Amino acid sequence: MSRRVPGMSDGTHPGVRLDVWLWAARFFKTRSLAKQAIEGGKVEVNAQSCKPSRAVHVGDRVHVTRGEERCEIDVLALAEQRGSANIAQALYRETEASAVARAAARERRRLENTGYAKPATRPDKRARRLILALGDIDAS
Repeated sequence: MSRRVPGMSDGTHPGVRLDVWLWAARFFKTRSLAKQAIEGGKVEVNAQSCKPSRAVHVGDRVHVTRGEERCEIDVLALAEQRGSANIAQALYRETEASAVARAAARERRRLENTGYAKPATRPDKRARRLILALGDIDAS
């Protein structure tokens, strides 16, 4: 006997608002952040830009851009309530191509930062003056 999760639809539901689904699937911490991302063009459904009120259905493909990462996911289930991380992960599946591309981008960023070593302490007075003289920091 399967356990029914509150707020989770079995696919017979006509759809869930995109901003609500992204919040329930834990892509964004709040629904207003999801709405801002959608209005900013960082979320597409089936390769089309959309509005926060657009209905998401099982089988839709959603592209989400957060920072430098771009996820391509398939909607597996619908939910209107935010649940645990396990429930949220059951709502979608990331495509293989997207997972490989994200891993490659993560590795590229890691390698780009390999040569940079953060200073152990804050610069002292002399070092700050030298930095200002080089023009790396604006004197405000």
